[in-house]
Amino acid sequence: MGEQSPSNSKSGKRTLGGIELPEVADELWAESQGFDPQKITLPGNAPYTRGIHPDMYRSKVWTMRQYAGFGSAKQTNNRFKMLLDLGQKGLSVAFDLPTQLGLDSDDSLSEGEVGKVGVAIDSISDMRELFDEINLADISTSMTINSPAIVLLAMYAQVGEEQGVAMDDLRGTIQNDILKEYIARGTYVFPPKPSMKLITDTFEYCSQHIPKWNSISISGYHIREAGSTAVQEIAFTISNALEYVDAALRCGLDVDDFAPRLSFFFNCHNDFFEEIAKFRAARQLWNELVTERYNPSNPKSTMMRFHTQVAGVSLTAQQPLNNISRVTIQALAAVCGGTQSLHTNSYDEALGLPTEKSATVALRTQQIIAEESGVASVADPLAGSYLVEGLTQKIAADARGLIEKIDEKGGALKAIELGFQQRAIHDVAWKHITDVDSGERKIIGVNHAKQDKDEEFNTPVADLNIEENQKKKLAELRNKRDETKCNAALLQIRNAVDSNENLFPVIKHAVSVNCTLGEIMATMKEVYGTYRAPSGF
Repeated sequence: MGEQSPSNSKSGKRTLGGIELPEVADELWAESQGFDPQKITLPGNAPYTRGIHPDMYRSKVWTMRQYAGFGSAKQTNNRFKMLLDLGQKGLSVAFDLPTQLGLDSDDSLSEGEVGKVGVAIDSISDMRELFDEINLADISTSMTINSPAIVLLAMYAQVGEEQGVAMDDLRGTIQNDILKEYIARGTYVFPPKPSMKLITDTFEYCSQHIPKWNSISISGYHIREAGSTAVQEIAFTISNALEYVDAALRCGLDVDDFAPRLSFFFNCHNDFFEEIAKFRAARQLWNELVTERYNPSNPKSTMMRFHTQVAGVSLTAQQPLNNISRVTIQALAAVCGGTQSLHTNSYDEALGLPTEKSATVALRTQQIIAEESGVASVADPLAGSYLVEGLTQKIAADARGLIEKIDEKGGALKAIELGFQQRAIHDVAWKHITDVDSGERKIIGVNHAKQDKDEEFNTPVADLNIEENQKKKLAELRNKRDETKCNAALLQIRNAVDSNENLFPVIKHAVSVNCTLGEIMATMKEVYGTYRAPSGF
């Protein structure tokens, strides 16, 4: 007599995202979630559920990045050099809040925030210092910047040219994802319509002049950090991506002109199997939707390439060494899920800026996974797992249903204006908080396995002189530069905004003659205005 399948029995357990789990994940359960074993394809084949490359990490491991940026450009440059010496292959820049909002360090609104959560970049002078003695032809750089992304990329391209690096040799990614700012993060400046114009200008310019550059990194990371589920993370992210594609097509671009250089940025949270399934589902869903809606000629237009960062929101200030275990589990899930690049958080980031010691441990975690764990030896090593395959199809189906709801509201931008995504995230975030408060969801060191006293850690404190030093540098810059050239360059930007032409070339010229970030953004504000979200979201 054969074994009786318990697959229809409910275990009472759910994933972190709320998906109900069976007592045993068997073939019947996986098929009930939409898994069809006859449709399994090899890695490198559409719909890319199992990965976009046939050999995945066997020939080349993922790009190991560490997100770094604090204080001055010089301090951050020193950290970059340390990480490169340790074996890191790509740089990832964190900017301070004034830079993210397009403000100069001497703006009254910047007071108290200069150099605190990232590096302060006011002008091309700072960008030169940030990459001093770092050859931009040899590295790939990721910049987490959104509203003023077009300005920071123009600075970077100009510094590359000054180093003798042709723009078509520059490699990297600019986040440039404004829709998720309206949904989850809040560092928007302009209203949605002009913000989308700046993004499509960047698409167009990069496709023609910086072809190896990823002109956008559509981010689910911050959506997840705001409290979304795994399903919401990929649904809202892909919906935003479709909005960007539609906007570019309306501007006259062909989908194959820019879609191959679209990149994505995801979070990797604590639920090991749900996260692996999420990445597989996201690739599959992107391939299906792009094929259905746009019918591109280039297969690369349907391949989802993504960077992953482990979950900052999961780090705890209590018992911070426990974060090493959390980061390792999350990083392992990202690798098993097929990420193209990875950032591992430092264990002390819930306390302050990472130390050199903790940043080294974070990088070594990736290197141990790559060289010692064996998971990089086989592409998509968990393929065929009933649990992973069932979760993959469940997440893909639920995310598609959510995207269709957004489509019914007129697309991602219209839904954002209605507060749909914002309210959905708030609801599940509140549920998570109440589950933690009640003890239903256990977090080690916070509401379970607590200690009377945690180990004390010394973390770096931001240099209190950064703000004054940045102000002095700006004063010196304005005193030495040619004001006539600067004023003419800003007028060119204003005229380009009025005439609706591509802004990238005139912005690149403006930074080359020492116009500051704040001055360029202020010029655009004169026409575009600024945006304040409706209350109640």
